[in-house]
Amino acid sequence: MSLDGKGDEKLRIQDLHAFYGESHILHGIDLHVNKGELVTLLGRNGSGRSTTLKSIMNMVGRRSGSIMVNGTETMHMAAHRIAHLGIGFCPEERGIFSSLNVEENLMLPPSVRSDGMSVEEIYAMFPNLYERRFSQGTRLSGGEQQMLALARILRTGANILLLDEITEGLAPVIVQKLGEVLGKLKQRNLTILLVEQNFHFAAPLADRHYVMEHGHIVEEVQQFELEDKRGLLNTYLGV
Repeated sequence: MSLDGKGDEKLRIQDLHAFYGESHILHGIDLHVNKGELVTLLGRNGSGRSTTLKSIMNMVGRRSGSIMVNGTETMHMAAHRIAHLGIGFCPEERGIFSSLNVEENLMLPPSVRSDGMSVEEIYAMFPNLYERRFSQGTRLSGGEQQMLALARILRTGANILLLDEITEGLAPVIVQKLGEVLGKLKQRNLTILLVEQNFHFAAPLADRHYVMEHGHIVEEVQQFELEDKRGLLNTYLGV
């Protein structure tokens, strides 16, 4: 990788503004994520973190600025074309089809790249899903639904993951399991941008943290700076 990180850059956002109707939500966001990095967006509710993920996927009202995915400008691309660049978005609401069973949910999205994980690999990573593979979406626990939402993206071949609050409301044992899964995905050199409220979950996994407040990025913290900047983070995050 080059010294400025651009040799392996998977995602670069420059001067991103986003609007819902007349509401100006993002005010000139700048960030980048390199291949194999796990980067978090930290901040209080309403700071613009989820809007940033949706903006990358062209799922907000109006945007301006630049969003480069694998070196390709995507500002004027439709959401489905952005997905075909290898981006998988796991929204907070998960989007599980309740009338379909686990395996049908898993197989539903089309592949965006040819080297997605096989169903066997996915079941090895998520043994719970293998056990529940014939269960309807409505019969799954919150944790199982979250695992299914993540597994479904991995099968498509997406190698840049946008994950929105994947631990919210889940039992500690499930949160721990999701942490193990993210560690394995990093080992596979996947690139992950994670919106997370649970700083204690995110801290040991992330290479870098961006802190957001009122639609601005107010701080970038490297893994090795965490201890020195813990007081500052506590102030921003209210933890």
